[in-house]
Amino acid sequence: MLWFWILLRIVLSPIMYLGWRPRNSGMRNVPKKGPALLVSNHLSFADHFFGPLPLMRPIFFIGKGEYFTGKGLKGLVSKAFFTGVGVVPVDRTGGSAAEAALQTGLRILGEGKLLGIYPEGTRAPDERLYRGKTGVARLALKSRVPVVPMAMINTFELMPPGKPYPKLGIRPGVRFGAPLDFSRFYGKEDDREVLREVTDEIMMAIQALSGQEYVDRYAAEVKAEMSGKTPRPVDDDE
Repeated sequence: MLWFWILLRIVLSPIMYLGWRPRNSGMRNVPKKGPALLVSNHLSFADHFFGPLPLMRPIFFIGKGEYFTGKGLKGLVSKAFFTGVGVVPVDRTGGSAAEAALQTGLRILGEGKLLGIYPEGTRAPDERLYRGKTGVARLALKSRVPVVPMAMINTFELMPPGKPYPKLGIRPGVRFGAPLDFSRFYGKEDDREVLREVTDEIMMAIQALSGQEYVDRYAAEVKAEMSGKTPRPVDDDE
């Protein structure tokens, strides 16, 4: 992680600022030290680069273990890249994906780091904001750390799905909102109604920052329909 963060700051930051002149705001809302949960919309692969760009601390993300287990040169490149952008593999040994992600997230926050999470669970199929999964609420209530809403701006247009490179002439950015207070729900992380209420409050905070249209459906379902596939049931807690 550290090598890519240093590279981003020293080499890529000037290129990204000169090439795209990102509009960033609210960085003071992110703690300068100690753990915090950064909850964001997810519009593009470019989010991994422009989201952490204005911060003086690296952001860690939870990712699929498959990113780190490939064979040969391609596997090595994949592992190096995802490690470099702060992706931490989920250890699913002996448990479900949701429980593994929760334990991995709690470990990262317990180490005093910034943890980034995309509550939609996948990149959006268009520029709208989709229903959040309740795993983010469970993590927020169990960790009891500051929850900072985060909105990526214009990154879908900058680098749409399937495009290998970002476009020029588009100004992306990131907005960080004031930390959300969920202390009234501490100790209720197993109450499904509470988890949905917390998750919806998080999504509305992201929407207020991003200005996106909100769709009360899971992005994975909509993406499956757009590709002509039958949507599989979505686990609300993943």
